[in-house]
Amino acid sequence: MSQGIILLGIKHCGKSTLGRMLADQFNCPFFDTDDVIAEMTGKTPREIYQQQGAEAFMEAEARACDYLSRYLASLGEDEYIIATGGGICNNQRALDSLQRLGFFLFLEVPEEIAAQRILDEIEWEDGTMKNLPAYIASENPTSTEDVERIFSGFYKERTARYRKLAQITCNLKGETAEENCQLLREALFSQDCRWD
Repeated sequence: MSQGIILLGIKHCGKSTLGRMLADQFNCPFFDTDDVIAEMTGKTPREIYQQQGAEAFMEAEARACDYLSRYLASLGEDEYIIATGGGICNNQRALDSLQRLGFFLFLEVPEEIAAQRILDEIEWEDGTMKNLPAYIASENPTSTEDVERIFSGFYKERTARYRKLAQITCNLKGETAEENCQLLREALFSQDCRWD
């Protein structure tokens, strides 16, 4: 049985950062579905979402996950870590491809921390907010309060979905990436899996 770890969670919960750290510690391959999308399409997920819409992005995400599934099967790898996009919980085709690769691990971060990370990335240009996640930008927020309100709705919806999807949930409460990586290792070791 495959023991790939597929990291799920809201944007800015640390999937890519912690996934890379964990892959380094376990000396196994790391993949990021957003990177695969960019390699396959020549565009970032944000660019696809903004230029072509949510449906086109979900199609690109599903194709990237299908490619990753076939690629890993051809390599014969049975231990690897995959970081996913923050909205993959709403993309059943992508989830179906990834589910064949291992188990889902939900990185649950407090709402206020994830929200602050989004606020920290906002850039103002002529009174307009830039560098927002596409799903927030599409709601046309005009203030940071709007951003927090929109994010809160997505956070609650997606957190509920991820809790149902995941075989393991890791509550990230550490102050640093190193502390959170240790929490992630402890969550893995507390389960019946080969990651030791």
